[in-house]
Amino acid sequence: MNRKTLVLSAVIGLLAPTVTACGGSDNGSEGATVVVGTTDRFTATKEAPAPFDPAYTYDTNSWNMLRQSVQTLMIQSKGEGSPVPEAAESCGFSDRGDERYVCTLRKDLQFADGDQITAATVKSSIERSLRINADTGVAALLNTIDTIETPGDREVVFHLKTADATFPYKLTTPVAGIVNPKDYEGKKLRNGFSIDGSGPYTFKADVKNDTLTTATFTKNPLYKGSLKVNNDKVVMRVFDNSNAMGAAIDKGDIDIMIHPTPAQINKLGAGTDPNIDLVEMSGLEIRYLGFNTDAPVIKAKAVRQAMAQIIDRGELIFKVYGTQAQTLYSLVPAGLTGHSNSFFNKYGEPSTAKAKQLLADARVATPVKLTMHYTTDHYGPASQQEFEVLQKQLNASGLFDVTIQGTPWAAFSTVERKGKYSVYGMGWFPDFPDADNFVAPFLDKDNFLNSPYANKTIQQTLIPESRRAQNPIDAAHTMTEIQDTVAEDVPVLPLWQGKQYVAARDDITGVAYSINSSSVLQLWELGHGLSG
Repeated sequence: MNRKTLVLSAVIGLLAPTVTACGGSDNGSEGATVVVGTTDRFTATKEAPAPFDPAYTYDTNSWNMLRQSVQTLMIQSKGEGSPVPEAAESCGFSDRGDERYVCTLRKDLQFADGDQITAATVKSSIERSLRINADTGVAALLNTIDTIETPGDREVVFHLKTADATFPYKLTTPVAGIVNPKDYEGKKLRNGFSIDGSGPYTFKADVKNDTLTTATFTKNPLYKGSLKVNNDKVVMRVFDNSNAMGAAIDKGDIDIMIHPTPAQINKLGAGTDPNIDLVEMSGLEIRYLGFNTDAPVIKAKAVRQAMAQIIDRGELIFKVYGTQAQTLYSLVPAGLTGHSNSFFNKYGEPSTAKAKQLLADARVATPVKLTMHYTTDHYGPASQQEFEVLQKQLNASGLFDVTIQGTPWAAFSTVERKGKYSVYGMGWFPDFPDADNFVAPFLDKDNFLNSPYANKTIQQTLIPESRRAQNPIDAAHTMTEIQDTVAEDVPVLPLWQGKQYVAARDDITGVAYSINSSSVLQLWELGHGLSG
């Protein structure tokens, strides 16, 4: 069985990225330190004290820290095809029903401290994530596992509850990472910023006021896996804002900056600095509004439908993101097999008149007064402008009285999971490039949003049916049915999907492969070469 994901735009984007100079070269040189700048914030709080525990964290930024040091059985391939073995020597389904998955470990695997890794270590690591079952919902990725068997020191057998063609992808995610029991207790989260594993790098964190300031990744001499590491060390510096990060790359204090702002992208794309390259890559990032469907203000489906009818995605993108994003009318982004423009098919062009009729038919008094929440520091500074545009659109209809409220991610994510926001803005960077990963995390049991919305047909019939398909094309009709249901019930409201950009000094190589379509940061691809 080989479930290949058809992400043509993503594959093309990665194989032939748009580069203003030579930063896409793949001829790196080992030895020199690469310095990466980011504005991603990593904070340990009382409510979320374990930001880097694989059994707890479920956001792309933290996962990207883990992926450098915590090894998984499988890994996403460089060419964006099916997953390939990483800590494993081989993996595959051993039955026709795709319910028995067997992995054989590489010989003599070790953690960075020299401790041996056996099949029992893998079993205990994955069972730990399932046992802890953190409120982030990350363990749901592994919810098709029934039992894990270890016939020998190198063989791991996964017995699944039901057929799951996406299971190899799930083994590439940090929640399935291999950790040392002496560092990670079986029933307790590991608080703080330590990361230990068997991946390509060891990890050291510099922390101030419970916030990460610098992360140092040093090449692990005991690493055995499928990756070629093109540097000896990567230092990641966390900046307070994008302007400070931009000034640092201008001065040469950092070699790369990830997640530049729309303004920085426009400036660099114009070729204003011959020493800095801007690399554009296709991505599968989406943004959406989430709803607590039990909240009184938006419990009536008509209120959510009216918002879907009013919001003008085209205007939003034009005013905030320009050519760096495109409209999205489904949870599944364009470019993935299974995508359907369900929201456009149902609502068409924005219409205040149609929204007014929806509310009138449901006897909802207007204007509907509500607050939309967004995070100020997780998706970039443009988030505030985005929500100002959304607020203006809804209020201009006369049907809504919307206020907006921004909150730092550390507090925002905790409050959202507790269901205290009626309406909130979120982004999704896929765990793996398959339509299932844009459906199940939002709509299945124990979803990561902790949403009260539960559709039995989706959970009990459609999601399991789609996972039985060996080819995503065979699951497309099921995915369309799911997306049509979402457009009708509006438990979430998709807004846009974006591209990815990395800016780098022109002597840095491997930049074109530094982030894949699932937003996985691949620091091992980076190196120093000749400037262009």
